Amino acid sequence: MTPHIEAKKGEIARIVIMPGDPLRARMIAEKYLENAKLVTAVRGIFGFTGTYKGKEVTIMASGMGCPSIGIYSYELYHDYDVDFIIRIGSVGAYTKELHLYDVVLADSVYSDSTFAKVQNGTNDSILCPNPELNEAIIKTASDRQIPLFMGRIYCSDVFYSDMIDYKKMYQEKKCIGVEMESFALFHNANHLQKKAACLLTVSNNFETGEETTSEERQKAFLNMIELALETSLTL
Repeated sequence: MTPHIEAKKGEIARIVIMPGDPLRARMIAEKYLENAKLVTAVRGIFGFTGTYKGKEVTIMASGMGCPSIGIYSYELYHDYDVDFIIRIGSVGAYTKELHLYDVVLADSVYSDSTFAKVQNGTNDSILCPNPELNEAIIKTASDRQIPLFMGRIYCSDVFYSDMIDYKKMYQEKKCIGVEMESFALFHNANHLQKKAACLLTVSNNFETGEETTSEERQKAFLNMIELALETSLTL
């Protein structure tokens, strides 16, 4: 056990699918996994291990923001021998080319977070996911005929900001949307020589003003969820 995960060794699969919301983690486990077992619930961060079409997989929440996913992903990689983490979450779109419920795969992430610098002195502001894992997701999406958009994501430490100009972020940094966790996940994966990817569903659009409800974000992102689960079968 670690300070933040109470699962015993062997109770967490080598493949972890990681939503931010603990309730979404529970919904996915109940809907998709066979013999799902709650293996950790410290601080209300639920983790369930079971099988999906015979493949052992863990569904575990990350909480919100780089500090939170930074803790859980580090412990999963370092202490539980996890090889793959696929983050699944929501993204606020910066372009009208993206619509509600579109599925986005991050091909890179830009951030002004100091997470990587404080963690081990890394000064990079742009990090990338594991290319092999991304290719597995792309192939699975093609096989299942799930439309998949790709692009750079802005990972912000601040949800309510008076400083972020999304138009400049799109035009100057080439970011097509914003979320709050991928930078820390990619950094930990790179640092510990593990593999990570970030799949997102558009929950709102800054250009058009469209947005989903919190209930929809918890329950309705099925294409993204099923894409992550189907990809796990290939790993």
